[in-house]
Amino acid sequence: MYAVVRRIAGDDDLAQDCAQETWMRAIRALPTFRGEARFGTWLHRIAVNAALQAIRKEKSRTQREAPMPEDIGVAPDLGDPLLARKLEAALDELPPGMREVLILHDVEGYTHAEVGEALGVTAGTSKSQLFKARARMRRLLGGCGYDNEEAKAWSG
Repeated sequence: MYAVVRRIAGDDDLAQDCAQETWMRAIRALPTFRGEARFGTWLHRIAVNAALQAIRKEKSRTQREAPMPEDIGVAPDLGDPLLARKLEAALDELPPGMREVLILHDVEGYTHAEVGEALGVTAGTSKSQLFKARARMRRLLGGCGYDNEEAKAWSG
C-alpha cells in the first residue's frame, strides 16, 4: 500500500501521511466492507483516494501561499456579514446532494469528474445537481437586496 501512495504522492513524507490516513480510513470503514471485492482491492481504492485528496490539499495550500506580486493593489474588504449569513442559510436549505456538489465544484474547485468520483455519481449527475443547486440558490437569495453580481457568481 505504501508503494501505491508513494507513486501517486511523489514525496516520502506525504506518502507516509497518506499511508497512515489510509489505515485510519480503512479501520473506520471496516464495518461497511461488504466483501463484494477482494479486501486488497478495497484497501487499494482507499489508498488511492487518500493520496489524491492529499495531493489536492497540498496543491491548494501551496497555491494559497504563493507570494502576491508587488504591483497588484489590494482591494478593501467589502464583505457583507448579513449576505454571508444569508448565503449560509440558503446553503442549509439545499438538499444534501445539491449542497455537496455546489460546494465541491464551486467552492473547492473540483471538476465534475472529481465530484462524481468523490460522491459516487456520474459527471452528468454532478452537472445536473450543480445546475439545480445554482437555480435554487438564486431563488433563495432573490430578495436579498444586493446588486446582482452575487447572483451572477452562482449562475456559472
